[in-house]
Amino acid sequence: MATNRTFTMLKPDALENKHTGKIIDMIIQAGFQIKAMKYTRLTTEQAQKFYEVHAERPFYGELVEYMTSGPIIAAILEKENAVADFRTLVGATDPAEAADGTIRKSYAENKGRNAVHGSDSDENAEVEGEFHFSANEIF
Repeated sequence: MATNRTFTMLKPDALENKHTGKIIDMIIQAGFQIKAMKYTRLTTEQAQKFYEVHAERPFYGELVEYMTSGPIIAAILEKENAVADFRTLVGATDPAEAADGTIRKSYAENKGRNAVHGSDSDENAEVEGEFHFSANEIF
């Protein structure tokens, strides 16, 4: 059953390149409401846990290193059909393949430094949101 919430992280490259405000504006203009948001930095242990689904993949170590290289902004977003609509707004992992008008086409550097994370399912959106936020931080 689809929910109306999804999870996102603005990744270190988006913050480093000063795209934060523009990306958040795109999210709001697309009709999402921000239900929780925090500016934080992942520890190595947190990044390993968050991305443990990729632990056996060759890029796992590089991903953990990248995600701990600078601060991130984590957020829970709400909108009808949130996961699918946000995945459309985010665009393809590789910005060269992303559609015009998507976050990654506009702000990602490459496939590895791709500006933003978006949950890929309702179940993962809930798990990822709970990973970053306690109940009293979600509105």
